[in-house]
Amino acid sequence: MEPLASKIRPEILAEFVGQEHLVGKGKPLRVAIEKKELFPFILWGPPGCGKTTLARIYANALGADFYELSAVDSGKDDIKKIIAKDRLFGPAFAKATAGKAKILFIDEIHRFNKAQQDFLLPFVERGDITFVGATTENPSFEVIAPLLSRCRVFVLQALIDAEITRIIRRTKFKVPKDAKDWLIAMSQGDARQAIGVLEMADKLYGKITLDTLKEALQSKHLRYDKKGEEHYNTISAFIKSMRASQPDAALYYLARMVEAGEDPKFIARRMVVFASEDIGLAQPTALVVANAVFRAVETIGYPECAINLAHGVAYLSQCKKSRESYDAYLEAMGDVKTHGNLPIPMRVRNAPTKLMKEIGYHKGYEMYPVKSQSDHGAGNKESYLPEKLKKKKYFK
Repeated sequence: MEPLASKIRPEILAEFVGQEHLVGKGKPLRVAIEKKELFPFILWGPPGCGKTTLARIYANALGADFYELSAVDSGKDDIKKIIAKDRLFGPAFAKATAGKAKILFIDEIHRFNKAQQDFLLPFVERGDITFVGATTENPSFEVIAPLLSRCRVFVLQALIDAEITRIIRRTKFKVPKDAKDWLIAMSQGDARQAIGVLEMADKLYGKITLDTLKEALQSKHLRYDKKGEEHYNTISAFIKSMRASQPDAALYYLARMVEAGEDPKFIARRMVVFASEDIGLAQPTALVVANAVFRAVETIGYPECAINLAHGVAYLSQCKKSRESYDAYLEAMGDVKTHGNLPIPMRVRNAPTKLMKEIGYHKGYEMYPVKSQSDHGAGNKESYLPEKLKKKKYFK
């Protein structure tokens, strides 16, 4: 059964709500639609702000054939089928569609790994399709440079309360004021979330009240808003489980994040940070493993990269833990913030000119104060720290 959010989706720009900085009078997307300008672009913004709707309105206005894929469950073969449709359906189809633009819309383009994006690139370059992407993640980090350079990036914003109110009215549900206020606050600018909870409350309870909305929200399977409390609770539990050397708990929270569709690169980045922050010198190979996992995730993508993540999580959880290097850095940072730019000792300053040498820069510096392995620790004992901090010991 078609979801309500899809049923009431606007089909023309006049019905679209929000993103006035892009679709208001004289703004870039409105001008492109009015002039029927065909070009590749990426829509970057939070969930439920209208990315897919805008892509469809754009294609409709240009009279283009619109093909929609989700990077979560699509790949190279799906792109091939779209490109080869003329050959698949024969001369009659090719004649009927001659001169019509092909717009390929890929939702969550950040889920395509580098190899998949590389595969897409030549079709975009040749103009076989006009690519339109949507992403909740920063395209600078998630889209390969050659593809990104060929696309205009439009930044969308979370919908404001007044805009969510307008969208709620379109559902035709009678929503009491207290329920509406709660729904607006809960949705945090996500129209799809607001519509979905309304629809669920109506289906389950036959009426919309504050209580039925709250119950409907609780009934949603694996609720996991990437910008909401559940996101931060889960990643917190994940890190704390590895810190406590509990691989079972860490793997469980990893599975929850993977199942809920969390970006695998976000998980892998947290593991790289954890390897230095919490394991550090106790097992330096942890950083090597964490970086290898990140690289594997970046190259492979879901679903297979879940195996790489599990491998890394099990390893990091069992490593010995030490925060001494990180704690030392934090203490040093505290002194930087307290004392500012203290004068650097003359002997460790750079002396690229004759004048600087004459006034004492670099004077007394020994390049290799430790003469041999047996002398380790017996070299120049005079601190290189600024005078005010020369007795400080950050690294214990």
